[in-house]
Amino acid sequence: MSRQKALIVDDEPDIRELLEITLGRMKLDTRSARNIKEAREYLAREPFDLCLTDMRLPDGTGMDLVQHIQQRHPQVPVAMITAFGSLDTAVNALKAGAFDFVTKPVDLGRLRELVATALRLRSPSAEEAPVDNRLLGESPPMKQMRNQIAKLARSQAPVYISGESGSGKELVARLIHEQGPRSEVAFVPVNCGAIPSELMESEFFGHKKGSFTGAVEDKQGLFQAANGGTLFLDEVADLPLPMQVKLLRAIQEKAVRAVGGQQEVSVDVRVLSATHKDLAAEVAAGRFRQDLYYRLNVIELRVPPLRERREDIPLLTDRVLQRLASDSGLAPAKVSADALEKLKSYRFPGNVRELENMLERAYTLCEDDLIQPHDLRFAETASGGESGEASLAQIDNLEDYLEEIERKLIMQALEETRWNRTAAAQRLGLTFRSMRYRLKKLGID
Repeated sequence: MSRQKALIVDDEPDIRELLEITLGRMKLDTRSARNIKEAREYLAREPFDLCLTDMRLPDGTGMDLVQHIQQRHPQVPVAMITAFGSLDTAVNALKAGAFDFVTKPVDLGRLRELVATALRLRSPSAEEAPVDNRLLGESPPMKQMRNQIAKLARSQAPVYISGESGSGKELVARLIHEQGPRSEVAFVPVNCGAIPSELMESEFFGHKKGSFTGAVEDKQGLFQAANGGTLFLDEVADLPLPMQVKLLRAIQEKAVRAVGGQQEVSVDVRVLSATHKDLAAEVAAGRFRQDLYYRLNVIELRVPPLRERREDIPLLTDRVLQRLASDSGLAPAKVSADALEKLKSYRFPGNVRELENMLERAYTLCEDDLIQPHDLRFAETASGGESGEASLAQIDNLEDYLEEIERKLIMQALEETRWNRTAAAQRLGLTFRSMRYRLKKLGID
């Protein structure tokens, strides 16, 4: 069996020699180039499993080489070697398509981890295109997202997954993990909004026995549990500011210190994050640190809401009903043509999760295993009434009743536009001035 091969690109002989020795001890064959011209010649002559390149080269930059490899040899993962403290350069390299980066002076332990992870990647091909029956949909937005997931799985760049509640952000994070080189190690999801603030440091970094009341034994933290794998920070916008500082340090230093511990422990974790909130707006409001935002949001992947892919609703509906029938041991139900049209025209503010809940209720209520429009209870979902029309018996005060309807519609428009007030105003057919007046009148911040 032939040995795997790495291309080393650096104009400093000492660095080339160090990398050659280190990779040679890992049973890799190496080729060394002093500049981009020599690197391109090597790439044209023979196949490589990995490329390590310095950022500054005599005839260009490492970024030029990353772009060349992305275009001509996309199966080759590229790791960038950057000067210490040049985080912006490293982030730009990741955005350009670099697999990962190391800083000078090179930490050999970190380098070996990076190389081992990169070599676990398989070359992409049309025949091996990942197919996953959990991410359903043949609409253009879903096809595009599947392609993006496949590309992001081959990188170690932090990914910020944005999208509305119920749109499937955790599933997307799992697929990025499962299609990448860390798939055989742990995927650790954590809901940042569900951890009490006083326990956060212990949950993330672990604690030593006796470090606080109730610490009766050593405990491993989430970073340690995800070591070698992926840590998914769901609802990351809910982290309190003091914890954001500690999280930033852990991500930057790739090391954590347990509560009550004396030494930091190195961790090799890929971080994926998500929230239904507009994280940029949270930064502008001072509720989320800008430096942490830039560290997490190297690449943003937007999960489309269900209303932007209505053509996928029949496929999703069939799959949900099949699952419900399988779970209950009952006969599968069908959806009438009228009911399906109702589903396709509904806006689904709760996205796929709302569709699943609606179908589960309809499956239970329908007659003769056929779901009709009245089984879907749209009016009940939207306003709590059976017909969607209010009777005088329901109204104590007309002004209060109309104000409540106005509030619900404005809140829905704000949530659907990720709290972009200008976009919400356009959605409702209002001027921005009128929107501001209504927000103030209704006390919506």
